Amino acid sequence: MNDEQLASLIKKSIREVIQEERLSIMEILIPYVSKKEMDEILQKQPTPKIFNESEFVDMTDWVKK
Repeated sequence: MNDEQLASLIKKSIREVIQEERLSIMEILIPYVSKKEMDEILQKQPTPKIFNESEFVDMTDWVKK
């Protein structure tokens, strides 16, 4: 294994560890919601069925750039 391959392997490994840690932190920061609380949230928030599709903007191309 040459130096470039070793450096690439180390970078890839570090990226994977950082990604795993980010996910762990996100899980910790998301508060627990009980079924009762979730039901209340769903009652207060409109469902996608009642949204008017003409009010949405397709941002797929923006994200791809």
